Amino acid sequence: MKQTTFKDKYPVWTLELEKTEVTQKNVPEILAYFKSKIEAHPIAVYIATFDHYSHTKNQGGAINPDIKDMQNIIFCFGPEIPNTKVGAVRPRSIAVCELNDKFVIEFMEAPSEKAQDTMEVWAKALKQD
Repeated sequence: MKQTTFKDKYPVWTLELEKTEVTQKNVPEILAYFKSKIEAHPIAVYIATFDHYSHTKNQGGAINPDIKDMQNIIFCFGPEIPNTKVGAVRPRSIAVCELNDKFVIEFMEAPSEKAQDTMEVWAKALKQD
C-alpha cells in the first residue's frame, strides 16, 4: 500500500490491483468481500454502502472518464468513546474504484493503529497469490 497526502492534509492509503490480480469482477463484488470481513470482525459494524459514482452522475457532477465505478463501504470499529473528538474521525470508509484495467482501494488513515492495520490486511488480501 502507498500512503499519500490528499489536499495537503488528509493521509490516504492506496492499493492498486490489476483486474487479473483479484477474483472479484466488479466493485459490488469487492464491496461484498469487505462487508464479509466487517461482519466477521469481533467489533466492526457495517453501516452502509454509498454509490459515489451514481450520486455524482445524478447531480450532473464531473467524473474523470477513466473512472467506471466508485462506491464506499461505511463501517465502524468504535470500541470506546474516550472524548468528543472521536466522533469526527468515525465511522471509517473504504472507497473502491474501478478503472479500465484495475481496481483502486483507498481509505483515510485511521486514528487507531489496530484499525489501520486491519484495513490494510483486508485490502491486501484481495490480491491473489
